[in-house]
Amino acid sequence: MKRTIITGLLLLGGMLLGATATASAQEQRAAEASTATEQPAALLSDEQAETATEEIRPNLVSETPERLWDAASTAYINGNYHEAVEAYEQLVARGFSSAKLYYNLANAYFKEEQLGRAILFYRRALRIDPGSVDARYNLSVAEARTKDNIEQVPEFFLTSWFRAIRQTMNCTVWSILSLVSLACGLGLILLYLLTQRLSLRKTGFYGALAALTIFIVTTCFAAGERRSMLDRSEAVVMSSSASVKSAPDRSATDLFVLHEGTSVRITDRLDSWCEVTIADGKKGWVERSKIETI
Repeated sequence: MKRTIITGLLLLGGMLLGATATASAQEQRAAEASTATEQPAALLSDEQAETATEEIRPNLVSETPERLWDAASTAYINGNYHEAVEAYEQLVARGFSSAKLYYNLANAYFKEEQLGRAILFYRRALRIDPGSVDARYNLSVAEARTKDNIEQVPEFFLTSWFRAIRQTMNCTVWSILSLVSLACGLGLILLYLLTQRLSLRKTGFYGALAALTIFIVTTCFAAGERRSMLDRSEAVVMSSSASVKSAPDRSATDLFVLHEGTSVRITDRLDSWCEVTIADGKKGWVERSKIETI
């Protein structure tokens, strides 16, 4: 009987590990599909950026990714923020993506006083690396400079607390932690079943309960971060001002006006219009060309 239970546990563990690994692999493929490769972020260290001396080439389109990264970093250090933006945007246009690339591009846009695009790329950087303290701080500074002062709908404190914990690490890290806790839980269950000493059986039983609880929590956090990373309903206003209307029609009544840099959530789409909701719960229709999805 005990051998049958152990065999069943091992089979169950293998199935759970396989399912979690498959989910992690799917998340990785989705991240690669949506963010391409992170190669440019590693091409230039901070020390190399400080000593870079090459000038921006006139024709950025023909440059290699390595030279584009060097040129963008050099331009930023020299205060040529417009040229830095052009070089970083060339990397983005070629399909390169990483938290560091988006963060650097956001900083360059912020220096150019283009708040909308700065906020957009800070948020894109946080999508990939939610634990980036610098990106989150700079985002708060940029958002403080926007014209719209919108009060958020109060949220239950536990929801905010759990979200803050979840955002300390990305989906991949949470997935790894869930696999480790699952393996530990299965090992402790085996300890409980196989040992004869009472103290070890108690250790196995309570340890397994703790490990499996951690497994459930970390799996939920991994799933939440994956949903957040793949979510395409958040957007930022790019226009200096955008009228939010009562219907998807230019002749409809103006409900309120949003300004550059304000974050919105898209709740519906119709042709060239999007229904958006802002932080205080108000909603209306805005032209799709006035906003850009994060």
